[in-house]
Amino acid sequence: MMLVRSARPHEADALAQIGLAAWQKGIAPLVSANVAAAIEQTNPFLPFVRELGSRILVAETDGEPAGLGACEHGDDVISDIWVDPTFEGRGAGSALMKALESQIAHRGYRQARIQVAAQNARALQLYQHLGYQVRWRKVAFDPILRIDLEKVGLSKALLHPQVSGSKRR
Repeated sequence: MMLVRSARPHEADALAQIGLAAWQKGIAPLVSANVAAAIEQTNPFLPFVRELGSRILVAETDGEPAGLGACEHGDDVISDIWVDPTFEGRGAGSALMKALESQIAHRGYRQARIQVAAQNARALQLYQHLGYQVRWRKVAFDPILRIDLEKVGLSKALLHPQVSGSKRR
């Protein structure tokens, strides 16, 4: 059974490794070997996980972290979904998306938004399966990856809980 919970401080290293493993599978093939090696060496997921702390959600199965997700800026944008490749296809990504959507709705937003590399077909397919609609496609220079990268922006209308002070977006 998949459980979604807040990240715990003692698991920052393990979560950073999950992020890196997922990145290596989904994004590393799109970049040069030099860029991939630099990212693998520095693992930018570690400072990210430490900075966001319990604001990161963890999908856990049988007591083991399977993936992580976050809305980095606390708004309606799902900034991160990273699933350990050994757990792909077991519901971790879907569980994280649903939990993040719930948080977004409780913050008063009427939609959730996410971006994905156009060539990350598996993630794009998941988001569309979950009801996300493509809103835009564009190619832009990514300063971290040091490449022109085609991205797809998607959004999904959310069921809105009864919350006072709702934001209309």
